[in-house]
Amino acid sequence: MANTSKLQAKPLRKLIAGNWKMNGLSKDIGEIKRLHTLLKKTPVQADIAICPPATLLVPMAQVTRGSDIRLGGQDCHVAQSGAHTGDISAAMIKNTGARYVIIGHSERRTDHNETNAMVAQKMEAAHNAGLIAIMCLGETLKERKSGKALAIIGGQLRGSLAKTATAKNTVIAYEPVWAIGTGLVPTNAEIMAAHLHLRKNLVKKLGVEGAKTRILYGGSVKPSNAEEILNLVNVDGALVGGASLKASDFIQIIRSVG
Repeated sequence: MANTSKLQAKPLRKLIAGNWKMNGLSKDIGEIKRLHTLLKKTPVQADIAICPPATLLVPMAQVTRGSDIRLGGQDCHVAQSGAHTGDISAAMIKNTGARYVIIGHSERRTDHNETNAMVAQKMEAAHNAGLIAIMCLGETLKERKSGKALAIIGGQLRGSLAKTATAKNTVIAYEPVWAIGTGLVPTNAEIMAAHLHLRKNLVKKLGVEGAKTRILYGGSVKPSNAEEILNLVNVDGALVGGASLKASDFIQIIRSVG
């Protein structure tokens, strides 16, 4: 196994990604315009992405053209096209001008019974379409209390990581299920332990590429705790939920990157 301490020596450029989930109508594009304006006044120290509902990808692409804001989808089908009513393919997402797609979010895993194998297939489809996959994983509160958190997320990583994964086309997002939208946040020690465990697993799977793969933290990230979380070792950015819906909140998180 590679020496992880050496491979972690050089900090990775952080990614701050906003997941709008099932929120947002055409009137809310104004928040992206405001974010664009605010970013002009703020030196960007990180990559910025917004993942809105699919209905807003095209209009948002129009207002973010020429800005530092990149767009992403929230899910994709494993097939490039076909008889899959209601689904959207990675190629379609890419066609809107988007660069990212979220894969395997806990709400997809729970609400739609997505397995690790399905997540790996979707990740490969995203890669084949030229998208960067933000692959999510995380333990439940029951799993955390039983002492199985690290084993659970390690298994999710190994089972969900596509063979096509590289540091350039893959981002990992650690999101404890019990912290998403609840206001609860793991301790700094718990976050660092989870991210170090994921880093070691990435290095085992991908070698040097694993050391260069960004690992984001997600789960009740907000302006009041962003700076502390983003300064933790092996935290290479954040996947932000509710706090990304308002430009005034999201810009504070972006500014937390030192």
